Amino acid sequence: MHTAIGMIEFKTVSAGITAADQMVKTADVEIVEAQTVCPGKYIAIIKGDLSAVKAAVERGKSTRPDELIDSFVLGNPDASIFPAIYGTSSIEGVNALGVLETYDAAAIIEAADIAAKTAIVQLIELRIAKGMCGKSYMLITGEVAACEAAIAKAKNTVGDKGMFLDSSVIAHPDAQICKAIV
Repeated sequence: MHTAIGMIEFKTVSAGITAADQMVKTADVEIVEAQTVCPGKYIAIIKGDLSAVKAAVERGKSTRPDELIDSFVLGNPDASIFPAIYGTSSIEGVNALGVLETYDAAAIIEAADIAAKTAIVQLIELRIAKGMCGKSYMLITGEVAACEAAIAKAKNTVGDKGMFLDSSVIAHPDAQICKAIV
């Protein structure tokens, strides 16, 4: 069982690939995603035991520190993060819709974990910098008050890193909006 998730985000593709290679050579971790994202940045997301993920991320960060944008290690990530990343979340209905945007990719995963652990909400999707000029967003659903609490806590967390861009909570979004996002 994987008990941690980690990520590195680099300004350049060559730095990112080099760092990702060093990460998997350093510890017993599995690559969840490793790819170029807009605008030519490179991300690598890994999972494994907490100590292995920490060691791998530290090694990746030290490989090319001048090109590093952001990184994180999350022990015991919320289980809904992986379906949200893969776009396979199963959502029955949308009572309220919470949206949070960040300037980078790493911050959105941290924000999603915080949101999911703050209130009773479901992660709908994590869009990680693909086709968004390096920005990322998350979509959550739940009761209005739960979405507001989750978004507020996530906003504060990513805002502390200077990565917060925008957010909103929509009570009872129109069925056409729900169909477009679920």
